[in-house]
Amino acid sequence: MAGKYIVGSLVGSFFIAYACDYIMSDKKIFGGTIPSTVSNKEWFQETDKRMQAWPRTAGPPVVMNPISRQNFIIKTTES
Repeated sequence: MAGKYIVGSLVGSFFIAYACDYIMSDKKIFGGTIPSTVSNKEWFQETDKRMQAWPRTAGPPVVMNPISRQNFIIKTTES
């Protein structure tokens, strides 16, 4: 009996949240514009190309002990 009220209120709250999000962010009721860096596909492709070109460097694997707050470097032994 109470389940239909719970489900109904959940569906209603999701609908209200979606409607508020749509009105505020897509319809821009408070003003503002979408930056060209978001809407420009060429900008996105160039940025993605540059991000993929950066070298990826990392140190050795580390295990953190949260109790003593010490980090231990794992030394691998390759056979």
